[in-house]
Amino acid sequence: MRVRLVLLLALVVTAIATIVAGCGGGSDSSSDVASVAPAGAPLFIELTVQPEGELSENVQSLAKDVAGVDDLGGLIVEKLEQETLDSGESLDFAKEVQPWLGEKAGLSFRGYDGEDFEGSVFALETTDVGAAEEFIDEHASSDAGPATDASFEGVDYKVEQDDGEAIGIVDDMVVVADEEASFNAAIEASKDESLADQESFTSAMDGAASGSLANLFLDIGLLVEASGGTIDPDSQLFLETAGIELDEASAVASLIPGSDQVEIDFSTNAAGENPPTGDASQLLGEMPGGVFAAAAAPDVGGSVGEAIDSIDKNGIPGEVPPNQLKKTLKSVGVDLDQISASIGDVALFAEGNTESNLTGALVLETTNEQEATNTVANIGLFLRRAQVAGVTALSDGATGFSIRSDDLGREPLVVAAEGNRIAISYGLAASALALRAGDGSALSANAQYKEAAAALGDTPISAFIAGPATLALLRDVLPTDELEGLEEARPYLDKVSFLAAGTGTSGDLATAKLIVGFEK
Repeated sequence: MRVRLVLLLALVVTAIATIVAGCGGGSDSSSDVASVAPAGAPLFIELTVQPEGELSENVQSLAKDVAGVDDLGGLIVEKLEQETLDSGESLDFAKEVQPWLGEKAGLSFRGYDGEDFEGSVFALETTDVGAAEEFIDEHASSDAGPATDASFEGVDYKVEQDDGEAIGIVDDMVVVADEEASFNAAIEASKDESLADQESFTSAMDGAASGSLANLFLDIGLLVEASGGTIDPDSQLFLETAGIELDEASAVASLIPGSDQVEIDFSTNAAGENPPTGDASQLLGEMPGGVFAAAAAPDVGGSVGEAIDSIDKNGIPGEVPPNQLKKTLKSVGVDLDQISASIGDVALFAEGNTESNLTGALVLETTNEQEATNTVANIGLFLRRAQVAGVTALSDGATGFSIRSDDLGREPLVVAAEGNRIAISYGLAASALALRAGDGSALSANAQYKEAAAALGDTPISAFIAGPATLALLRDVLPTDELEGLEEARPYLDKVSFLAAGTGTSGDLATAKLIVGFEK
């Protein structure tokens, strides 16, 4: 056919999955579409094709408020029908598709070659198999001529002559595959073992959020294995330090529309038996109130200590021999073990609305004020004795030093300590803000931040981005050739009030939420 059936169906699903209320239910991760996904599929995406009730109302509200579209469903169907007409075919969605359109759709891939996913299987539930078969018979043709008939294990299907795509009905579902081998794999899955029969899949999907419009399952272990099972040393060190185990890891992401926000929930078992816990929202809320972005992490001292131990054991090629890093620094008064043991929560913020006034800082809370002051003083003394260019002790106020360099630009890198905080900042002004954050106007008093924290519910906020301020900065720093795309998207980006993220745990799973809030 002139417009491939797989594209036609995908467009139909994309259209309906984002707008139309019909005879369907909310999210249910036990739908049948995974039963034709081949066992061992590394990626699976499930869509609620015909949402109803609050789910449908929320998507309609977002379409109207963000995009200014009163009838998004009607608009997309109209464009779909026009596109098929322009391609030399006709499509009456209400008569040809709506009568048999089911509740769920799923897209899976049989494998991953280290760079791309391959072997796609697209499945769409039907409410009227006969009507779906008529639709296939009507449209299963291409510029090369009518599709050829084929059969496998008692299931009849059609194969397009120009690209070899296979289309047919498997277990009352319309299945479209990129090639016959993929279609036959779907048939085998439906009769034998499918992705839906795998414990790794079902347990992961049990952690999917309720009320979602779409769920994505990713088998992380299989992806690592398909990539050759090798990870570069730096990434391996990071993963080991964070306690992330990839061999049998999987993850699920769920898309949940609200009336004035879009939420994406994540869950994964990659953190092993002891997923990270803690709440750094208090420190985050104490960051300066005028920042456009800030993030925080709780109790990072243990992870820092493990990373230091690993670096010390292996050394730094060409710089520091194995087992010498901690010993060398301790000889000049810098005890890395004591430093890491004293570090608690950590926060990072960025401030400014133009490239010329952009600044920021990393803030570390310590459990020992004297340790913080001594550490910064000793590091500064060590650098000056080593005659590192551009290092100068701070003259008043906090204990610390600054480093000036042409590579750093207009402002120096400042390392300072005051009270129980250590700040590493770009510029002296940012250092003062970081060390005294919370004394004056704090982020916790920012209206957008309050809204963001409230949107996360019981999940502690760990990251915040202010939409309008970030957009203003992007308009100033992006090169001219990239501004055109930004301006085209601006009517929608102008509606973004905030981005918020939070992390938590659920049983042995590490969880996270990402919320994009929109202006009404």
